[in-house]
Amino acid sequence: MTAAIASANGIDLVRPKCEKGIGAVIRKPESPDLISGVRVVFYDLWPDDRGYFLEVLRMGQGLVQGFPAAGTQVSAALSYPGAIKAFHYHLRQTDVWTPALGMFQVVLADLRIGSATFGVRNTLYTGALKPWQILIPPGVAHGYKIIGTDPAMLVYATDRFYDPADEGRLPFDDQSINYDWETQHK
Repeated sequence: MTAAIASANGIDLVRPKCEKGIGAVIRKPESPDLISGVRVVFYDLWPDDRGYFLEVLRMGQGLVQGFPAAGTQVSAALSYPGAIKAFHYHLRQTDVWTPALGMFQVVLADLRIGSATFGVRNTLYTGALKPWQILIPPGVAHGYKIIGTDPAMLVYATDRFYDPADEGRLPFDDQSINYDWETQHK
């Protein structure tokens, strides 16, 4: 029996029972292994002899199309090498993540009991070496680990202003998600 976490807006979230591992490693944005509702796109990055420029978002276009201009929030988080920030989820909020600096091991886990991909986990290696944006719908737990030797910056947009009542948290080592944060020796 799965343990209920939260319920709102017709979404019922429960703890899955996952085997130890990292789930499906997503190697391309159109992967058939993506969790239902998750979208991934490349973003443009223009390097030159001074550094690089990237465009995070244009309101009304791309993954943020449909985000309300009056309620969209854009934030950034700097994390140090080896830091793990996981897991949290939302009942109403949609996130669009843009790893702008460094490299991330992004982890997604579908907590939506009625979803076709309930219990599925995705791992995405993204950042400066693989510039992807990731849309994360409500009910999908998400987190990351900074990989490599440099700090990393995540810039993210949300389709509504931060509301602590909409955010839930699970420990990074939650036994129901059972994610293996250790280095994967392949």
